Amino acid sequence: MIGASIDGRPWVAALLVGLGSGFAVAWAWQANAYRAQLASQAAAFQADLTTIANASAAQARKALQVQQRMQQALTVLDHKHTLEKEQANAANEALRRAVADGTRRLRIAGTCPAGTGHVPDATGTAGVGHAGAVELAPVAGRAVFDIRAGIIADQAALKALQEYVESVCQVR
Repeated sequence: MIGASIDGRPWVAALLVGLGSGFAVAWAWQANAYRAQLASQAAAFQADLTTIANASAAQARKALQVQQRMQQALTVLDHKHTLEKEQANAANEALRRAVADGTRRLRIAGTCPAGTGHVPDATGTAGVGHAGAVELAPVAGRAVFDIRAGIIADQAALKALQEYVESVCQVR
């Protein structure tokens, strides 16, 4: 029955209907408030993600720029020191060829005191001074130039590394 009441009391039915309606309205209102709060939190979360992503991208761009500057500085240094080393090696090779073909001589200045057994004593009072130059055998001359080439390479590498540390590592 439509007009029937629970236990014959119409006010109890009205109270239950009123409570149910109030509960439904409160539920809808609270759900709407939660939806609005969730939407606000989602927007704030998205804004935070965007800020973090932008900061990360800026930091990555800056790191890339620093890396590119360092690579450019290293390229310049490498070219400079490679050229210097090639020039020094070319000069050494030219000296080696000149000694080999006889247009130049490799001599070492030195003295040998008399009586050491390495240089015969002068006969008579008009002796030759024991200072002079010693000419090396061709094999010894090549060894000297090989040693000089190694020194050139070592000095070039050391100079390049020092300049690398002083300039490229300080670019940051």
